Amino acid sequence: MADKPDPKKPLPGEELPVERRMLLAFGLVGVVLVLSQYVFAPSKPAAPQPASGPTTTQQATTQQAKPPAGEPPAPSAAAQAGAAPIAARAEQLTTIETKVYRIVFSNKGAVVRSWQLKAYKDSHGKPLELVNEKASEKTWWPLAFLYENQKPTTEPNFSYFVTTVTDGGLGVRFEFSDGRTRAMKSLRFGADSYLFDIVTEITDNGTGIPHLLAWRGGFGDRTAYAAASMMKTLHFDVSQNKLVENEVKVAKDGPATTGGTYSFAGIEDTYFLGVFLPRDRGTVRMQTVSDSVQLTPTDGETPVIGVGVGGDAKNEFQMFVGPKDINLLRRVNPKLEGAVDFGWFAIIAKPIFLSLHWLHDNYIPNYGWCIVALTILINMLLLPLKLSGMKGMKKMSSLQPEIQAINEKYKGIPLTDPRKAHQNEEVMALYKKHGVNPLGAGCLPLVLQIPFFFAFYKVLSVVIELRGANWLWIPDLAQFDPWYLLPVVMVVTQFVLQKMTPNTTADPAQQKMMMFMPLMFGFLFFKAQAGLVLYWLTSNIVGVVQQAFINKVTPTPAVAVASAPAKQPAKTKTRK
Repeated sequence: MADKPDPKKPLPGEELPVERRMLLAFGLVGVVLVLSQYVFAPSKPAAPQPASGPTTTQQATTQQAKPPAGEPPAPSAAAQAGAAPIAARAEQLTTIETKVYRIVFSNKGAVVRSWQLKAYKDSHGKPLELVNEKASEKTWWPLAFLYENQKPTTEPNFSYFVTTVTDGGLGVRFEFSDGRTRAMKSLRFGADSYLFDIVTEITDNGTGIPHLLAWRGGFGDRTAYAAASMMKTLHFDVSQNKLVENEVKVAKDGPATTGGTYSFAGIEDTYFLGVFLPRDRGTVRMQTVSDSVQLTPTDGETPVIGVGVGGDAKNEFQMFVGPKDINLLRRVNPKLEGAVDFGWFAIIAKPIFLSLHWLHDNYIPNYGWCIVALTILINMLLLPLKLSGMKGMKKMSSLQPEIQAINEKYKGIPLTDPRKAHQNEEVMALYKKHGVNPLGAGCLPLVLQIPFFFAFYKVLSVVIELRGANWLWIPDLAQFDPWYLLPVVMVVTQFVLQKMTPNTTADPAQQKMMMFMPLMFGFLFFKAQAGLVLYWLTSNIVGVVQQAFINKVTPTPAVAVASAPAKQPAKTKTRK
């Protein structure tokens, strides 16, 4: 039996991303609308699963593992007494659990084997696991040590640290020493916070070894569509007062390292963030790397970005690993808010998000209905402008007999003929005489919608609050409608609205082309986010009601009577 299609994967033949198809479709609509005025009538092993039910206490457990074959045994008791080494005999797994995290550490390298965000699920509905186990076997695990130049004599990443659980189960300390190389890593978490402290130190024969802490193999929701392309490294450069983001291609020829006075530095995807925030220090080093790994077991290998942050022999950071919740980020560091990118339409997108958030928190506890309510409000506020545009469209409709007469007058004249310019001049003179702006009247309703369309698109694309928000049969408004009902109903309402709108041309070919536009919008919205389709569908329904009202209260101008087209003077032949 054939496998069931994965709704998260693109349809056969769908090669362009959604945002590019949006721009292409709107560009085509604009070309049709403009040209129509002049052409036709002058547009990991399985990650540990969190305990069922809400967690009210923090837990820390340690599990002893057998030493892998070929690993050197831990130093003897006599050696420990003489050189005072600090090392464990075998691998141990330690679990730290808070209200927001469930983290599994390994004492082999003092690294992270599993990091789950308990309040979030991945695109397959499973607990969100930030550690890519398959890739970590190749690139090593999160919070491993990286070196730019000097390396310690003994590699701590392959050493067995002694593990101590501290702070009543909210902290963990790892220590290793073989008498020459000494390494320490200490983390302390809050009971219900995404912000925690981390301190690391490496010395070799008493000399500090500068190092970085790595996160490689993927970050965030690795099951999301085109997940690798959404992952970036980032830092905020204080000297330039600028947020800098890097894509994986920056490291295609090898690790790319930068340094400076940074407020933070780390790694991100669309909805989640892992950044180091330095404590009272000057220069921070950040290394961007590219690893060819699998993000999920069913994927092939692809270049995936990774990061290393640090630069000193002793690094002291606060670290944030969690959702891109704007209010949360602002409290941690105001500069972190810039990691939520609203794009060019931020001036509209931010107020839309704040309005949706306010409606959700105070009146309507469902973001789908909040989108419906806010769309109705936006369309009501735009009604005066729409009313003015519709009046212009009715005037244009009444002028079609005269426009047709002008077209007949110049029928058969090629575009290269100088007399063709006279046709356009006569049409524009007619518009001017009756006070009609052809572009404003024909394009205004669509032009008014475009900024809000892209603003809603950005809100649905980057705001964590709408990730996983459900509405009726739709499980996630940030993903496309799995039943495709919204796009179908949207196309139907678009046809109805098109039929109710006054024709601005009498040319049958142009009218057929305009009626094709709803199908173009259907292509545009077929795989778009359900929340975006819901916005446009609601706008169509409101538009139908408004158009009925406008048609009722706005008088239809008297139809102009076309005069008989004057014959073009025949060209006279002259004798040579």
